[in-house]
Amino acid sequence: MKSVLVPLAPGFEEVEAVTVVDILRRAGIEVIVASTVEGAVEGRNGIRMLADTGIDEVADSLFDMVVLPGGAKGTENLKKDERIKRIVERHLDRDRFIAAICAAPTVLSAMGVTGGRSLTCHPSVREELKGGERVVDDRVVRDGKIITSQGPGTAMEFAFRLVEVLCGGKKAEDVNSGVLARL
Repeated sequence: MKSVLVPLAPGFEEVEAVTVVDILRRAGIEVIVASTVEGAVEGRNGIRMLADTGIDEVADSLFDMVVLPGGAKGTENLKKDERIKRIVERHLDRDRFIAAICAAPTVLSAMGVTGGRSLTCHPSVREELKGGERVVDDRVVRDGKIITSQGPGTAMEFAFRLVEVLCGGKKAEDVNSGVLARL
């Protein structure tokens, strides 16, 4: 079974996090939602989520993919969290996938792991990308093991691309037969 880690920090974008978790679980992927704080995590719109576990409990685990949700404040909290940096670096070193949506690609840029790669992000944070990336306007972009997307409105496409990458196009089609997303 494929496995994915979705870390949540205060201020995360709820649509992006929940959409990814939902679609990946529908595809039969084990998704672990891990909080960077104790208790429920409050998103950018005041929606509180209870994670499956704390980030410290999974910090040494290896997943097939790590997905970073956006949200301006959530992204800043992810950037400041050394545990997230260690998790992302270890997964890239082990040739695993890293995905980021909305403002979260700036976390990867700040870490210096996106230089020379094509990616996308929310238009409001493009100026924060200073790692030598090639920013493109596509709604979802894959460059090697890094997958990025633009924001809440692209979350469904992003989630289905992640299913496709991890499980193949047929699985993505099967899941969408019940969801009816326009992809």
